[in-house]
Amino acid sequence: MLRALLFILPLALMIYAFIDCLNTPEEEAKHLPKVVWVIVILLFWVVGAIGWIAAGKVRRPAGARGGAGGWVAPDDNPDFLKSLRNEPARNEPARNEPARDEDAARDDEAGLKEWEADLRRREEELRKRERGEEDRRGRGEDTDS
Repeated sequence: MLRALLFILPLALMIYAFIDCLNTPEEEAKHLPKVVWVIVILLFWVVGAIGWIAAGKVRRPAGARGGAGGWVAPDDNPDFLKSLRNEPARNEPARNEPARDEDAARDDEAGLKEWEADLRRREEELRKRERGEEDRRGRGEDTDS
């Protein structure tokens, strides 16, 4: 088991350093161009990986990650919270305006009347078909053909 760890740990370190190097922007690579760092990591796996981790990249302190231009969660963003307070509720109508616009109400009524007329027309067609089938059956005609 110990022999496996002697191989797996340096390999994991090299893989981590390789992926970290590939994901690092070119301007954050220190001392050497990024392509040279990739070659060093692949050729000299333990030494290259340690070199990349120690000196190959601009490192920031842990607290400086969400700096001045960084992303801030909405709950922690005072500008976002202020905009919520100032924004009127979207689902509630304004107090001085009518609940529905009169033109929209007329359009809705016209649409409903059109639907009702279409429904009546379809019902009438169904009744005519049913009457026609009953008439054929009453005369002894076969409806299955």
